Amino acid sequence: MADYIGDLRKLIGTKPIIMCGANVILLNDQDQILLHHRIDRDWWGLPGGAMELGESLEQTASREVLEEVGLVCGELKLFNVYSGENLYYKYPDGNEVYNVTITYLCNDYSGEIVVDPSEGRDARFFPLDMIPSNLSSTVKEIVEEFRIKYYDLKAQRVI
Repeated sequence: MADYIGDLRKLIGTKPIIMCGANVILLNDQDQILLHHRIDRDWWGLPGGAMELGESLEQTASREVLEEVGLVCGELKLFNVYSGENLYYKYPDGNEVYNVTITYLCNDYSGEIVVDPSEGRDARFFPLDMIPSNLSSTVKEIVEEFRIKYYDLKAQRVI
């Protein structure tokens, strides 16, 4: 698949861009969420990443989960859409982005966790009351909103 963001960066350098992507809150049978420990910063985050040309958001979410943590997603359920100042990010290489992030919920997945060493150090499930404090700045709002809404979502059988 083409590297849309990489090709775009060759043209515009590190200037801010709007980047559309997706991430997934994977929930296990013990009501724990999967977090991915990234290598570019000492931060935990949700598996996810940038959309490539021609992909649907669901395809982006599923591809990124498979690439980053080795799990195959079944049904994805829309959780929320995030954008704005809180999703600004400056990468260690100087590239700046304003993310538009679509977050999905998934408790229908298969496989074993296998972390891609080019992107992560670790991936594991955490209880909702034991989320690491060093969350990625771009997912803090998402994880906090999920923690607040978790019991309502469960009562509605969304998850």
